Amino acid sequence: MSDRKRSTALALASALGAAAVLLAASAAHADVVDVAYDCKTPIGDKSAVSPIDIKAVKEGGGYKLTMSFQKGVSSSPVELGKGAMSPSAVVLVGGAEKASVPVSGASNPEAVPANTPIKITDLSGTYTPKKSGKVTFTAGVLTIKALGTTTTCTPGNSPKPSLELDVTGAGSSGGSGGAEEDTLPQTGPTDSALALGTLGATVFLTGAAGVLWLTRRGQRARS
Repeated sequence: MSDRKRSTALALASALGAAAVLLAASAAHADVVDVAYDCKTPIGDKSAVSPIDIKAVKEGGGYKLTMSFQKGVSSSPVELGKGAMSPSAVVLVGGAEKASVPVSGASNPEAVPANTPIKITDLSGTYTPKKSGKVTFTAGVLTIKALGTTTTCTPGNSPKPSLELDVTGAGSSGGSGGAEEDTLPQTGPTDSALALGTLGATVFLTGAAGVLWLTRRGQRARS
């Protein structure tokens, strides 16, 4: 391969990467949001603030949601043994449609000392969109069951959405293949590779035209 063709190929690859990043940025927006929980516990009212992160990964006709807590919430006056606590929550869907997605997670993998903030394991559930458009995902009520008791924690600060995502509903004319695959199925640094399906063809055609133009210009220069 000549130096000129090699340079053109590198420029095309760079353009594809830039296009993918731009599409990823426009298709989804995620934030770690501080959620101030007001908890009703068996020993009275408690409050705690935890940053919440919500991610979505495309799975078939829906999305697997994962809700992560970066700080512990509530506490117990007695030690909670391994596996004694079971968490669950609701993720509120807004925007193109309104829905509530139940998410749940594993019990505590280690004992929780008394009067220590309870670290919630990642909670997950499945969201299947019925309508197409931009939807948001916001932390809802958290429920903690332990030692035969139930603690309910309600967001008291009207938190903003942790994730905004373009989705395609099951009944949309775009079908379950092309349109859904072109949306961003998850958040994070690996998303950009999935965005090539939409902009890749356009950028590639532009790159091919550039190669043709460079080749013809070279021929004119030699003639």
